Amino acid sequence: MPGEISPLGKPSGPGSSPELRASHADRDRVVDVLRVAAGDGLLTADELDERVEAALSARTVSELAALTGDLPPVSATGALTAAEVKDVVRIEQVHSGAVERAGRWVVPRKLELAVTYCEVTLDFTDAVITHDTLRIDVAMTGKTLTLVTRPGIVVDTDGLQLVHSRVKYRQAATDPDTPVTLRVELVGLKAHGRVVVRPPRRTFGQWLLRG
Repeated sequence: MPGEISPLGKPSGPGSSPELRASHADRDRVVDVLRVAAGDGLLTADELDERVEAALSARTVSELAALTGDLPPVSATGALTAAEVKDVVRIEQVHSGAVERAGRWVVPRKLELAVTYCEVTLDFTDAVITHDTLRIDVAMTGKTLTLVTRPGIVVDTDGLQLVHSRVKYRQAATDPDTPVTLRVELVGLKAHGRVVVRPPRRTFGQWLLRG
């Protein structure tokens, strides 16, 4: 269909050659598609591990295509460009408005927070995950750092030093077969405030249907 690209990130059409050799970039793109699919519940943990292993050892484009043939196509408008996927993002703010990342924001490999007395919210509910690990270097004083998770995302706070601060960690019950699509590692210093890790808040309809 017009406006769609193959999971390899290349236009599909009758002129494409299925026996082309796969590049490292081709393999990386397929692994990204597989991880997003697992995060959306389309693949189990075992299926994700099996397909990622096959993708990393694939030699041709046709071998890679077989791994994503039963997954929804990626729309051209939603495809990520190399410029969108960043290794390091730094946020610096002092005594200003709240910092928020929500919606379809692209998760980098590393996030540096240098923030003083500003609320910070990182909402992973609809985030685009391109790596399996996110390291957050924290240099934050005052206010609250909030991480909103979804199934498949785990947060490790063991490397975070707390000074007159505390961590509140609340996770929703999840299926034990849910694969881990992102591991968030918090390191550095959080002083005078809180770190809150929680699932998305229930909608009014969900509260009415709760049992």
